[in-house]
Amino acid sequence: MANKRARAISSPDVTLSLMRRGSLTVGQSLLLRAGLALSLMAVALAGHWFDRDGLRDNVDGAVSFVDILYFTAVTITTVGYGDIVPVTPQARLFDTFVVTPIRLFVWLIFLGTAYTFVFQRTWDRIRTRMIEKTLYDHHIVCGFGAGGEAAVTELIRQGIDPKAIVVIDCDPERVAIAVELGVTALTGDATHNATLDAACVDCAKALLVAPGRDDTAALIVLSARQLNPTIPISASVRAVENEDLLSQAGAASIINPVSLGGHLLARSSTHRGAVDYIRDLAAADGRVALHERLATASEVGRSLRSIGPGLAVRLLRAGRAIGFWEEAAETIEAGDAIIEIVALTEAAPSASAS
Repeated sequence: MANKRARAISSPDVTLSLMRRGSLTVGQSLLLRAGLALSLMAVALAGHWFDRDGLRDNVDGAVSFVDILYFTAVTITTVGYGDIVPVTPQARLFDTFVVTPIRLFVWLIFLGTAYTFVFQRTWDRIRTRMIEKTLYDHHIVCGFGAGGEAAVTELIRQGIDPKAIVVIDCDPERVAIAVELGVTALTGDATHNATLDAACVDCAKALLVAPGRDDTAALIVLSARQLNPTIPISASVRAVENEDLLSQAGAASIINPVSLGGHLLARSSTHRGAVDYIRDLAAADGRVALHERLATASEVGRSLRSIGPGLAVRLLRAGRAIGFWEEAAETIEAGDAIIEIVALTEAAPSASAS
């Protein structure tokens, strides 16, 4: 029994489907299938009983109810053994046009049940284990709404292998869309440890959280931080007052698309060129990109303004951001991370856009 029912509405350009989650449990589905098979067998049994004069028993010549029951079961499950055979045209037509289709339907029910509850689940487990073995140093995106889909698209534009991206979403339809992009996808609730475990969060490179709700985002961050204390976590938040909550939960980078979009919208009225440049920096397909890297040995001791070939704008030292105009930026130290603006062709494949 399918766990979803659909009615397709067709038009020349598109086909829409109305979907509804099934209300049957696994046990109820099995009982329904068994009942359907028995009902079909009962139809064949009744037909053979009422037309028992059209059958001949080659063993003792008498056709009893037990013989009818035996003949029906054997005929539906096999092609018969020849000990009881239809001899009249009416009996043969009944076997041809009623019993034979019933036999096919019963076998389809049995095969469908075996596939759904045995082969499909076994294959899903095997395939999951095979995929898990290939997941290492990957990106996990929790939530595949508008923000999550945009993040996945941007990662792919940055050169990340789609197979190295795992999408988690509760909506199977959104998961199907993610799979079409070539990424690995998982239908489940990312607030549960088991779901994050299945996505191999313990060996992931980064976690991007964009579920669409701030409370859900906080739970995901807490769960992920518990399973992997060192993984870099970026989270999308809608309410400004929840930014500190996400930070306390363990998110290293917090993006508020509402306030950020408002800032850019306001600045675009008087600084259109600056806003366009910010968009150019943020997009992987722009002319320039923000490149983050560690300072090289030859750059240690030099001023941030003096290095190239990119335009260095910030130092990251022990978690502190230092601007190029600050006194601390006059001397680069070992272990500093440099954020620079480079031409897109100069950005290393491993660069992370800020």
